[in-house]
Amino acid sequence: MIETLISSKTRIKLLLKFFFNAKTKAYLRALESEFGESSNAIRLELNRFEKAGMLSSEVEGNKKYYSANTGHPLFATIRNLVIKHIELDKVIDNVLNRLGNLQAAYLTGNFAKGLDSHIIDLILVGEVDQDYLVQLIGKIEAIIKRKVRYLIYAEEEFNHIDWSSQGTDPLLVWAAGKDLKDGE
Repeated sequence: MIETLISSKTRIKLLLKFFFNAKTKAYLRALESEFGESSNAIRLELNRFEKAGMLSSEVEGNKKYYSANTGHPLFATIRNLVIKHIELDKVIDNVLNRLGNLQAAYLTGNFAKGLDSHIIDLILVGEVDQDYLVQLIGKIEAIIKRKVRYLIYAEEEFNHIDWSSQGTDPLLVWAAGKDLKDGE
């Protein structure tokens, strides 16, 4: 879907990187390595986004770090577009909202880092009927053409995990009684 609106693959990667997880910060050389693209192509897009006010930057040492400007008027709209692009909204609506005793769901893996992937990695916190979950995931995978991988934790178990040793903190995408689609 998004590829028909935005023809630049680099621009799409940057939108995913910065607008899916608003806490993401990155500098040019790291993006070059991560995306496997030339620094010139990435620099050009970063400059366009920064000039439009969609990205903010700050210099730390000899590196210029970029991040999403969450105060930009289009931030929530772009974030929702990115969520729809990876079809996480369908996973939330068709799986997470139907599980009953689920307290929270977190995104991990490549998407939590702002990278596109064919696998959506989720951590589910709460009591879950695993047979029903498997049914729902089987149905949604056929619709979104991506695999959904999950781990289930009791709340107490989840609270005792040292996420700093995991590389990337999990990104909260669903919580009982809250709508997190607007970046809350």
